[in-house]
Amino acid sequence: MSPRKLIATARALRELGFDEVYITKDTTEEKREGSLREEKEDKAELLRKLYKQMEEERKCILYEGASGYVFGEGDPNSPVVFIGEAPGEEEDKLKRPFVGRAGQYLNIKLEQVGLKREKVYITNVVKSRPPGNRTPTREEMMTCLSYLRKEIEIIKPKLLVCLGSTAMKGILGKEYPITKYRGQTFPYPYNPSIKVFLTYHPAYVLRNPSADKEFTEDLKKVVQLISQA
Repeated sequence: MSPRKLIATARALRELGFDEVYITKDTTEEKREGSLREEKEDKAELLRKLYKQMEEERKCILYEGASGYVFGEGDPNSPVVFIGEAPGEEEDKLKRPFVGRAGQYLNIKLEQVGLKREKVYITNVVKSRPPGNRTPTREEMMTCLSYLRKEIEIIKPKLLVCLGSTAMKGILGKEYPITKYRGQTFPYPYNPSIKVFLTYHPAYVLRNPSADKEFTEDLKKVVQLISQA
């Protein structure tokens, strides 16, 4: 209730003979905010447990050749998850996804469309760096996919953004020509209420600057899809 309405109500009650009025604080909003904080904390804790499980199981066949796992990072309560291919050299060193040239470019493009990196969640299909930054094999992807699906299950986003053909193959289980299907959405096979959006990998755009305009348009569409969710 606004202060003006509160004063008017108090005057009306006084005219009716009420000398004292007790106001009970509405805790509905506080309870809702508290529930959201708990949900966010629960998701973060579940992700920590998942990553600890990965460390203990070491199922990824790329683990031994790399210096360990590179887990996802960002807001576990984000409505959107960006999914890349695999960690590169810088990611392997710093143990953070998308921190090399491609990651820096992605950060700039996210800012351009009004998204902040810390407010989204970013991860990869494969959690350990392939030798020489090569494309992961199907077998290597299969050893990590169960963990990626669990990440998605925990975060419960509205939208998955596949950055490149490897991410697309890992999420949809099929390989489409990315240049033909970029900018399009598909249902997530394991939860049709989640949309899957396809676009270029930032590294591809850096190698092909002419694709920058299309990539920017795709990210603008991502913002629209999030707002409609």
